[in-house]
Amino acid sequence: MGWVIDWTLASQIARGVSRLQPAGDPAPFELLDGPAEESERLVSAYTGLVPSTAPVPASEAIGRDEWVDANLHSLKGVLEPVSDRLGEGFGPLGGVVGSGLGALLAAEAGAISGFLAGRVLGQYEFPILDPDAPARLLFVAPNLGHAATQLEAEPDQLLRWVALHETTHALQFGSVPWLRGHLAACVTELLGGMSFQGGSLLKIPDLADLKGLADRVREDGIATLALGPERKELFDGMQALMAVLEGYAEHVMDAVGGDVLDDLPALRGALNRRRRERSGFLRVLERLIGMDLKLRQYEQGKRFCDAVVARGGIEALNRAWGSPEAMPTLAELDEPVAWLERTERLGLAA
Repeated sequence: MGWVIDWTLASQIARGVSRLQPAGDPAPFELLDGPAEESERLVSAYTGLVPSTAPVPASEAIGRDEWVDANLHSLKGVLEPVSDRLGEGFGPLGGVVGSGLGALLAAEAGAISGFLAGRVLGQYEFPILDPDAPARLLFVAPNLGHAATQLEAEPDQLLRWVALHETTHALQFGSVPWLRGHLAACVTELLGGMSFQGGSLLKIPDLADLKGLADRVREDGIATLALGPERKELFDGMQALMAVLEGYAEHVMDAVGGDVLDDLPALRGALNRRRRERSGFLRVLERLIGMDLKLRQYEQGKRFCDAVVARGGIEALNRAWGSPEAMPTLAELDEPVAWLERTERLGLAA
């Protein structure tokens, strides 16, 4: 018997947590047609990515509650198949502990969603496990308003900057036929490999295990504690994929942004500081849920993409979209020349 996740409770908690965080004036970020159209034109012209599987979605200015709804909807598709198996390792006690642990899982999902709802500026959003579901291009207006004040940035400049990043993601997924299906298959396989037998997630570790557990949480985030060692290669492959997706968008922002932004270096520096300057409880939470890993993805992925383009141009970097096998491995992210040589052998040379 699985654990029943109380999504109403998750939503209530998420909304409460999101409202604890400062918000800004949403008004300057509610008219999106101009920046969105400009971004699609510029990004497509630079990268050569043209939508084939789906057009770039219409941009939507939303509030935090709407972002919470969208995020929990996506989480529901991921967590409910897992929760259906969570009680299996508890035998006859599964139903008893399931209701309480389902509530805890709802509380965790709500707290994380609420925290992120106060931070996310823009997002290309789609249900990960449903490759055919329509995507959305979301801009969280009160967060953009707060960021503009915090970063001392002109609202128009900040919006155009964020639009470049999210439109790049929309073009990636709309132009590469295999990408969404591949991502869904990877996540499905990872979920299938999560180990909950005997309530292993709740077992108090032996002292001999503590250092290893601490190292894994520090390196990969708390979610990996539920993965068996046989899934490590798949997990690493997913991390490399996410690094390329993010690094590609970061590279494009810099390559194209200079043409439309008054002071690209200042805006880049301010946003990089915003990503890093977290402390106390929020910093700990970021590390636990993998946001520290995401920061590394931005940095490592951008270094890789910048290095590849410097050597072979954007055409060389676009080899990554040729097939799942063309994606760099984690090791190749630090060895872009090795990746270029391997993709040449695959017949993907520009």
